[in-house]
Amino acid sequence: MRLDDAYANAAHIEGAEDYPPRWQQEAATFRKKLGFRAQLGVSYGPTEREAFDFFEPEGVSRGTVIFVHGGYWKAFDRSYWSHLAQGAVARGWAVAMPSYDLCPDVRIAQITGQIARAVMEVAKRTQGDIVLAGHSAGGQLVSRMMDPVVLPGDIRDRITRILPISPVADLEPLLETSMNEVLRLDMVEARAESPVNMPPPHGVHVSIWVGAEERPVFLEQAENFAQAWGARHHVVEGRHHFDVIDALTDPDSAMVRDLLGLK
Repeated sequence: MRLDDAYANAAHIEGAEDYPPRWQQEAATFRKKLGFRAQLGVSYGPTEREAFDFFEPEGVSRGTVIFVHGGYWKAFDRSYWSHLAQGAVARGWAVAMPSYDLCPDVRIAQITGQIARAVMEVAKRTQGDIVLAGHSAGGQLVSRMMDPVVLPGDIRDRITRILPISPVADLEPLLETSMNEVLRLDMVEARAESPVNMPPPHGVHVSIWVGAEERPVFLEQAENFAQAWGARHHVVEGRHHFDVIDALTDPDSAMVRDLLGLK
């Protein structure tokens, strides 16, 4: 369809097929290294995929980061991304990483509800500030948590920062892609699930990151979303859709410092 190539990330990244197995290996290594501080498969809902992994820092945590993975709502699970908790854990923060059911078994609106349940379960088990981060489709999902009807007010009030990375903030263009055969979006759901159409949240720091080498539509999505929400907008030179997230592994990276509100 008309916009298939525009949203085809892997087709424009050299060695794209090598990334998923590399992510899996690095994630497994991190989980093993963390040992008993990695709590795996904590349930937050009735389905098998409604579970999160929880990574604890040494000592008392400073707060909790919840990272939601991407994959166009139709691929991957939490096991690919554990290593992205390294930066925050090294800085003394706990990190929760949920899986969720995938399209076409569910619709995107249902996934939004699942992530809300994950956030509520993590909040119940923790104290202090909550920071949300998400990559690609995950950026859309964490941003949707700012809809007043999605989360209870007391939990939403604990969320201090949101970091969407290469987010799909406007879902309407996906109606003109072949992937919509799996996503099953219609215009009503596409508009309702697009964070770019939401009023910007009050009292929450929002910072949007994107790689300079990403597909033009992702650069446009990030810029338009930042303008709609009055958010900070970071374009990372030399990075594309698959490696812009690598900075989350480095406790001294600008991305991790931004995520945790460090100067």
